[in-house]
Amino acid sequence: MLGVLANSLAVLVGGVIGMLCGSKINSKYTDSLMVALGLATMGMGVVSTVGTADVLCIIVCCSIGTVIGELLHIDDGVNALGRVAERRFAGKNGKGSFTSAFVSCSILFCIGSMSVMGSVQAGIGDNSILFAKAVLDLIASLAYGAALGVGVPASFVCVLVVEGGLTLLSSAAAPFLTDAIVAEMSAVGGILLIGLAINLLNLRQLPIKIANMLPAVFLPAAYVPLYGWITSIV
Repeated sequence: MLGVLANSLAVLVGGVIGMLCGSKINSKYTDSLMVALGLATMGMGVVSTVGTADVLCIIVCCSIGTVIGELLHIDDGVNALGRVAERRFAGKNGKGSFTSAFVSCSILFCIGSMSVMGSVQAGIGDNSILFAKAVLDLIASLAYGAALGVGVPASFVCVLVVEGGLTLLSSAAAPFLTDAIVAEMSAVGGILLIGLAINLLNLRQLPIKIANMLPAVFLPAAYVPLYGWITSIV
């Protein structure tokens, strides 16, 4: 769990420093910074997605996962959590909605190849990926904290819960998490990052409900062995 703690602390520290320095930066720079970060997030998603060995896995898992998320109203729940934290700690900050920043950064820092693979590796005793991710997230949270405000450091709670949960689960399920499953989980996570980038760049009139797609990230754990079994008997 040491890697998870390091990553969570990096998001908290970076976000706080960025938030404190953000008021000293002209808005035109933070606006440009958001565009750059949105494009970088899209690039991260593309890099994760091209690692797939089965495009059908992405299609099936994203479709079924989104339906599950819609049925469970995950996006509504996550936003409600953000609004509760907003009323408790922040109200409105000068750089936009606390809830929007909290949800976007929670997804950004928790979804992706390094988060998935890092948590899986941490579960079997190797924290090196999460240590590297902590450095990257420290820099990213600095930038997002300056642009979005107090919702960014608050997202460290989600990093701690999600990566901690994945680490604990992977330690128990390590014998079943093959390289193929981890690769497809990362690829599906890449699709979610691309969707998040679209939201950050305001490319849609109505934002994509990325949180409702979160179950898709875990479905390759069922899809990969099932597909292998089907192809072996056909």
